[in-house]
Order: sequence, then C-alpha cells, then structure tokens
Amino acid sequence: MQRVMIIAGEASGDLHAGKIVHHVRQQNPAIQFFGIGGEDMRAAGVETLVDSAELAVVGLIEVLAHRKVIFGALHQMEAILRNDPPDLLVLVDYPEFNLRLAKTAKQLGVKVLFYISPQVWAWRQKRVHTIRKRVDMMAVVFPFEEAFYRQHDVPVKFVGHPLVNELDIAHDLNKLKHEFRLDAKLKTIGLFPGSRRSEVKRLLPIILESAKALYKTRRDIQFILPVASTLNRAEIESHLSRYDLPIQLITGRSHEVIQVCDTIISVSGTVTLEIALFGVPVVVINKIAWLSYFIIKRMIKIPYIALCNIIAEERVVPELIQAAASPDNICRETIRFLDDDNYRDETRTKLLAIREKLGKEDGIENIAQLILDMI
Repeated sequence: MQRVMIIAGEASGDLHAGKIVHHVRQQNPAIQFFGIGGEDMRAAGVETLVDSAELAVVGLIEVLAHRKVIFGALHQMEAILRNDPPDLLVLVDYPEFNLRLAKTAKQLGVKVLFYISPQVWAWRQKRVHTIRKRVDMMAVVFPFEEAFYRQHDVPVKFVGHPLVNELDIAHDLNKLKHEFRLDAKLKTIGLFPGSRRSEVKRLLPIILESAKALYKTRRDIQFILPVASTLNRAEIESHLSRYDLPIQLITGRSHEVIQVCDTIISVSGTVTLEIALFGVPVVVINKIAWLSYFIIKRMIKIPYIALCNIIAEERVVPELIQAAASPDNICRETIRFLDDDNYRDETRTKLLAIREKLGKEDGIENIAQLILDMI
C-alpha cells in the first residue's frame, strides 16, 4: 500500500488538502494519507495525527509562545519519517514548519512536494536556496511564481489556483439571506476575523469595535461573521456577548457568507483573495506584535500585504496596518464602499479581473495528478 504524509497547518490549507486527497483517492483509493490537518482532511479520509487548529498561529512572537506545541508536532512527524517513511511527503503552505520537515525528509530520501509556495518573491528571498535543497517539486498557484522558481533552478509546475474551482456561486441570494436570518432591506457587512485563534484574539476586538462605530453611525446595516473550522464557536460568542450588535454567526460556509455581503472587513491572508474572486469590496486589516512587525517590515520587498492587491499589482482595496487599523479608519473606509457607488463599482470590476490571472478551473485536479505521478 502506498502511503502519503500530508501536512496542512491552517484552515485554508486543510480545505485545499481535503479536496486534493478526495481527487487522488478517486484515481487510486488504495493510497493511505496521514499527517496534520483538520475537518476537511478528516472528511476526505486522512488520518490526522495532529489537529491543525493547535498550530495555527501567526507572527514571530506568537509562534514563540506556542513553540512547545509546534515543535512537539514537528518532532512527531520527523519520528514517523525516520521510523516508517512514506512514499511521498506533501506539504501545503505553512512554510516555516513545513520547510523544517522537508529538511528531515530530504536527508532520509523521502520525496517532497511543496504545494502553495512560501511568499519568497515578497520577502526573505534567500529562502529560495533552502527550498532548492529540500524540495523535489514546487507546485505553485500564481503564474509569476513559476518564472521566479525557474530563474533560481528549482523544479516547479504552475498548477493553477485551487480557489478558482472552489468558488461555490449561490444561485438565489435572497434565499441564502433568509437562511442566514438577514434582513433583505439592510446593507450587510461581513466580519472576517481569520482562522487562527491568535489572530482572532488579536483582531476580533478591533473588528467588533469598528462594527460598534459603524452601527452607532447608521442603523441601515447588519453584520455576519463566518466561524472557521479551526475555531471554537463558543469563543467567538464570548467576544460578541460584550456588544449589542446585530451579528449573525455562521459556522463555515464562508463562500456563501461572502456573497451576501455588500462589503467586508477582513484580516489579511488567503481569505482576501477569496473575497476578491467574488468581487466583494473589502477593507483589509492587520496588526501583530510590534517586534514582529518591526522585523518583518524590514524584510518585505513588495508594497502590499493583501493578496488581491499583490496579484492586481495595485492598491485595489484599502490596507490598514498596525496603528492605521483603528476603528475610526476602518469605519471610514467601510462607509465609503457603502455610500460611493462609483468607487464600489470600480473596485468590484478590478477584483473580478483578478480571477483571469489564476488559471483555469482545474487547479485541484492538476495537483492531484502531480501527487500520483510522484508516487
């Protein structure tokens, strides 16, 4: 029996990995998958030895605070590579952890496929030399990444972005709004606090204070908040209990939630690209520990943090970072999307154009076939 270790340390990676495993097993149901993941991977039949929810933290200081759990998971996976090596190691995003694991795999002769590249084109570009030494094949999701890796003599294949064929277009938005208990007469603002517990702890209070300021300014609005599979709904509810706001909590179903929104306040990350592909205007925020920000800022080589802006190569949507991510600023940018029709329509047009740059609707099938080829 062929065995594949697959590692996804965050909710977005778990979602993609679950679909990949499903496609692989359609071709060869005998392949055994195990590793690190969440609900989507378990639903696809992956034996998850570590739950990705335990590892989903961001920022240098935040990672240090969780180092015991993270390194415990790393050592557990390394022990398996040594004692019972798989036929292939598939690494999905989560670069710091996964590149460490790739080093061990390479030393032991286990083939390594890395899916969804670290943003080496954006910051810490010297990591490409580490990748060349540790990875047998990079499967990248942006066309410009393929040229970057070829330039640095790294085996690479552009497979297309998985989000393109993961977009679940709702056919009846009115029915969906009714299901979500939304008032069709009101404007709907999405609140997207992220999928990591540390991210929620850091940014959800800012998002809720912004919602409070918005609701104080106008009463023709309502809010909706999707809860990622890596989060505990009760923890989110405890935050919301401090505010008297009309917020509907929806577990999962983030793509459907995006589509019922007039605009969204979101943390930075893959979710901003998901929002962009549906053409919904978004205010992107981020705030990390000051020491983390001071260190990372000096390494960044590109002018934007939101993936939609990076791909568009212009500031399509506002980015509010660190001190700029204040409730007043977030409130002002959100109201502009609600009130300025020309601005909102121009933004929507530019966001929808991003989809054309991400390849055809076969990204998941392509990476699944690459896995089958490598084993």
